[in-house]
Amino acid sequence: MHTVTFSEATLEAMREEMRRDATVFLMGEDIAKQGGIFGQFKGLPEEFGVERVRDTPISEAALVGAGVGAALTGCRPVVDMHFADFITCSMDELVNQAAKLRAMFGEQCVVPMTLRAPDGITKSAGAQHSQSLESWFVHTPGLEVVVPADPEDAKGLLKAAIRSDNPTLYFEHKALFPVKGPVPDDDDFVVPIGKAKPMRDGTDVTIVTYGITVTRALEAAALLEAEGIEVAVLNLRTLWPLDYDAIADAAARTHRIVVAHEAVRVGGVGAEIAAFLGEQCFDDLDGPVVRLGAAHVPVPFAPALQEAMYPKTPAIADAARRLARREL
Repeated sequence: MHTVTFSEATLEAMREEMRRDATVFLMGEDIAKQGGIFGQFKGLPEEFGVERVRDTPISEAALVGAGVGAALTGCRPVVDMHFADFITCSMDELVNQAAKLRAMFGEQCVVPMTLRAPDGITKSAGAQHSQSLESWFVHTPGLEVVVPADPEDAKGLLKAAIRSDNPTLYFEHKALFPVKGPVPDDDDFVVPIGKAKPMRDGTDVTIVTYGITVTRALEAAALLEAEGIEVAVLNLRTLWPLDYDAIADAAARTHRIVVAHEAVRVGGVGAEIAAFLGEQCFDDLDGPVVRLGAAHVPVPFAPALQEAMYPKTPAIADAARRLARREL
C-alpha cells in the first residue's frame, strides 16, 4: 500500500489504464492546458500527447456526443464534465443515446464511455456548481453509476469504469480531492462494480451511505461508540447496479438502518433503499428506515445557509442514536 490523495489516486488510475490499453483516451475542457481544475490530469498530456488528452470547446453536448461516437467505434473515452452540474447540457446524448444504444441494437454494440463528474457541496460554489445528481442516472436504464468515498475507491472504481462495456458515471466529490488515504500497490487493482464495502462492524444500527458521507458516517459511529452504541457503516460504492444483498444483510444483522447522503432527500437513492427494505426485509427491521439528505432547495451561496441544508456528522449521529434507543 502507498498513501496518496484522492486526486492522485485518480491520476494513477488514468495513467495505468492509458498505458494498458491504447484505446483509452481523455477529453474535456482545460485538461491538457491546465491539468484539470483539481489537478487530476497533470502530466498526462506530456506522457500520452494531445491526441489522447484532448482539450475541447465549451460544449458539453458536443463533448458527450463525441464520446458516444468514439465508444461505438472501438475506443474507451473518459469524458471530464468539469462539474457534474453541466451534465444537464448533454442529457440527450447521455440519456437518449449512450444509455439506450446497446439495447436498441440488440447487444451488437457497446458504449464503453466513462463520464467523470465532480459533484457535491463545497465552500460557496453556488447552486449551479454544487449539486449531487446521481439519482437521475440511477433511474435511467443502461447507465452504471459509481461514487468513490476515499482514494482506494477512487482508483479502483475509475479503473473498473474504464474497463466496463457500459456507459458509466463516475461521481467524485470535489471536497475529497485533497483527502489522503492508502491505495494498493497493484496496477491491476480494480473495485468491482456492484459490490458494497463494509467499513465498520456494529450490532445496534447500520448507516448505509456513499461518497463523502461515508467519512461523516464513520465519524458519527466513533462518537456513538463512546455512548455504548455500536454502529456499522456500509459504503455502497456503486449506486447502480446496487448491492441489494449487502443492504439486506445489514438489515438482518443490526435490524435498524439509517440511509444518509448529501444529495437532496426527496427522490434520492435513500428512497430506493428504504423501499427495498420495506418490501423485502420488513421482518428483519425493528424500527423505521431513517433517511437523511439535503433540503429540497437550491444550494445557497451564503455559507451559513449552505451548512444548514445537508446532513453532517452530528445529524447522522443523532439519527442513529435515536433509532438505536427506539426513540423513532
